[in-house]
Amino acid sequence: MDTNKYKILVVQGLHEEGLKMLEGRSDIEFEVLMSDDENEILKAAKDANGITVRTAKITNKIIENATKLQVVSRHGVGYDSIDLKTLNKKKIPLTIAAHSNMISVSEQAMFFLMALNKNVFYYDAFTRKGDWTNRWDVKAWDLAGKNILVIGFGRIGSNFVKRAIAFEMNVYVYDPYVNKNIIKKSGAIPIDNVHANLSKMDAVTLHCPKNDETTDFFTKKEFDIMKNNSFIINCARGGILNEKDLYESLLEKNIAGAGLDVFDEEPTPSTNPLFKLNNVILSPHIAGVTVESSVRMATETVQNVLNVLDNKVNKLVVVNNKEIGV
Repeated sequence: MDTNKYKILVVQGLHEEGLKMLEGRSDIEFEVLMSDDENEILKAAKDANGITVRTAKITNKIIENATKLQVVSRHGVGYDSIDLKTLNKKKIPLTIAAHSNMISVSEQAMFFLMALNKNVFYYDAFTRKGDWTNRWDVKAWDLAGKNILVIGFGRIGSNFVKRAIAFEMNVYVYDPYVNKNIIKKSGAIPIDNVHANLSKMDAVTLHCPKNDETTDFFTKKEFDIMKNNSFIINCARGGILNEKDLYESLLEKNIAGAGLDVFDEEPTPSTNPLFKLNNVILSPHIAGVTVESSVRMATETVQNVLNVLDNKVNKLVVVNNKEIGV
């Protein structure tokens, strides 16, 4: 490659609109690596000035070996697969596509909520059989007037709140890092204590990052407090709720159902016991992936790289801006 040009390593690909942005720069050349293998990324990233990445792990080993690295740009908003500690040590910004999938994820969470409340698979199954004898065995609920707890009031959580309020739900929010007045202005009710409010919730939806504070945030203890006709939704990160405890709670009907887009292990093996339950709706970590969001993620991901290279850093999309002094 031309050593006078910036090299960008595109890990796991990008939508063509993002690639066009790279192609449009005469001072940039890029390599697309369709792999999440650490050793392959390590080799390809050795002389990279920037890395864009979907879900592959960018490890300490990769970062330390990439001596020219100036930026890592996440294709999305979660960054638990990136070794942030090493980036901080080397003063390398980690950027996220902050505005790319907040609509898509909040819509997916709302889809889970509606599907669970309306029991779509139960009604779909007996309708296909041509047997309407169960028609009056009512297993659907209205959303209007129900209580829902939103954990996290960031971009996705706040977008979900707008949608839930539009359905005339009573929306409660737990986020100790957001000013209560901001939450109140949205029409939601801020709370300080999750446990003190769980027993009155008809549903809980998770929209917080996974970290030491939120890992196993929901376990048997929390599920036991919840109503036995309530639902839980996780479109955030696997591990925020304890899968083993969730399985037991669903099996024992301690809660009514769950909508899951994320899992402890991804890709999730078909042997996952949750897959055997008929009160769980699943998707393969694609809540943020739609036709529209794919374009937004790709273009924002690339723009974040270009901004760093052009010394036009937008600190609002730099996760570690305080740590590296942006």
